[in-house]
Amino acid sequence: MFPTILVGAGLIALSILTSAFAFRFGTPLLLVFLSVGLIAGEDGLGLVFNDAELAYFLGSVALAVILFDSGFGTRVQTLRRAAAPAFVLATVGVFLTTIFVGVAAWLLFDLPWLHALLMGAIISSTDAAAVFFLLRAGGVKIYKRVRSMLEVESGSNDPMAIFLTILFIELILSETPANLVASFFEGFGLQMGLGLVSGLVGGFLIVEIVNRVRLEEALYPILVMSSALCVFAVTAHFGGSGFLAVYVAGIVAGNRSMKGASALRRYQQGMTWLAQIVMFLVLGLFVTPSEFGVVLLPALLLGLFLILIGRPLAVALCLLPFRYDRETVAFSAWVGLRGAVSILLGILPAAMGVEGADLFLNVVFIMVVTSLLVQGWTIKPAARWLKLIVPADMGPLERIELELPGNPRHELLIYKVLDESPLTMGNASLPNWARPALVVRGGRAVTLDQDDALRPGDLVYLFAPPEYTSLLDQFFSQLKTPDETDKEYFGEFLVNVDASLADLLQAYDLHAPGDIAPELTVGAYMIKALGGQPVVGDRVPVGACDLVVRRVHQGRNIAEVGLALHSESRPTAYVRKSSRSALGLRARLAMLLKRGA
Repeated sequence: MFPTILVGAGLIALSILTSAFAFRFGTPLLLVFLSVGLIAGEDGLGLVFNDAELAYFLGSVALAVILFDSGFGTRVQTLRRAAAPAFVLATVGVFLTTIFVGVAAWLLFDLPWLHALLMGAIISSTDAAAVFFLLRAGGVKIYKRVRSMLEVESGSNDPMAIFLTILFIELILSETPANLVASFFEGFGLQMGLGLVSGLVGGFLIVEIVNRVRLEEALYPILVMSSALCVFAVTAHFGGSGFLAVYVAGIVAGNRSMKGASALRRYQQGMTWLAQIVMFLVLGLFVTPSEFGVVLLPALLLGLFLILIGRPLAVALCLLPFRYDRETVAFSAWVGLRGAVSILLGILPAAMGVEGADLFLNVVFIMVVTSLLVQGWTIKPAARWLKLIVPADMGPLERIELELPGNPRHELLIYKVLDESPLTMGNASLPNWARPALVVRGGRAVTLDQDDALRPGDLVYLFAPPEYTSLLDQFFSQLKTPDETDKEYFGEFLVNVDASLADLLQAYDLHAPGDIAPELTVGAYMIKALGGQPVVGDRVPVGACDLVVRRVHQGRNIAEVGLALHSESRPTAYVRKSSRSALGLRARLAMLLKRGA
């Protein structure tokens, strides 16, 4: 018993320590944890772990924890911003990927059709943890609309992949031929419908229970996580998708006022990391690399097909109705990394007794590693090449969510005063609602009564609602003259957000698309065109120009608009291309500015 504890704890500690190298070099974290498992496994140090049912059980529980945390951290604004395209990618996109990869597997491995489609279903979902770790570690800040779509898709496409995998395994094991179409729709309706309803009800009950009982503060996170696992288990027991239920329950609970929410978020971060490490280690221990030889070449070819053809084709077809620009579609296709869920599903055929199950696990493992190596190290160059990186803003050094009596929605923000910031250059002063609670200078606390002027190097502690963080960022950001990169992303000229759209159209001889009345202001027109959910970097085309959202106030109101002239090299974040010429627009700039726009 004690040697088992030593080995397990030692592997987890080693995984955590080696993750420091991943953060430093931008290495896919999943690859690091899998490598530790492989080194300790049968072909490495000799640890033998071949219990498929136990491996799938541990992986399923870990995945449920990860999905609940993913849903808990998904804001309603993010869902509104990207729900429709993300839902299509998470359902239709997974189905199309299954078909495309299934056809390729049928050709490469000479499998029966159901087995080939099973191979496609196993590898059809993307890995959210791998994608967003790489974005954070690489310092890549992409447009919010693109990031929101990828975040929601990655968190919600696992249930569809799991449903398809189980469906094809049941059809393979069925002794009597079944109608594939009927089985699909019947199973899809039951699993997804029951999963959705259970998640909504379960999330509501979790919040109500937590808010109504009085416990020690440290017990609330344990209660929430155990309740989430109960939602997962009950839904799965009655034939629904437990993974969808636990994800939806996380969304519901995370977007409602709940006692101890800030402590719960900190607790869940640790639990999620532990779940990922355990899942990756178990999957690494379960795989035997010495068996890869026979399938290595066709598995590599299938992995490259998925990266270069299967995923891009599925994404392009799914996003076609939403009129995303080519850059966004290309980036969305490229960041579809495969990860732990695919390897977990690769174990399922063995756990359910499918003949020749080792083939699925070995092929999928090779495809996942190929995806991490090829796509994992190229996300940042791809985002830069496609011009989807937003120039970084100066934000708070620390941002701490607070639990205060009366439940005010405030956070503790800690800023460092920079040289040449608006506060130190005399160009601005903090408003009354943002008076610092504490100023630390030279390691000592000072108050504004003692010295009203902030100095470079000061650490400023203040309380503010979350929606005001972007405004505070401007006070503490470093002043600089906009360079060519800023103009490229946010437009060459500033436009008055309250100016009449009619003046803008007349000055530039432009035509507004659709039936939006030109009597609207520029800001109102953009909000309407963007569906009421503007984000920084969004673009609205008007003829041969783009109106660019430069700043948003409280998540809904456009505070600053830029004007970008079309050129061959201009970036796009959410653009419908226009073929009108840009000739003569600069000549009309003086007229527009003179009109006060």
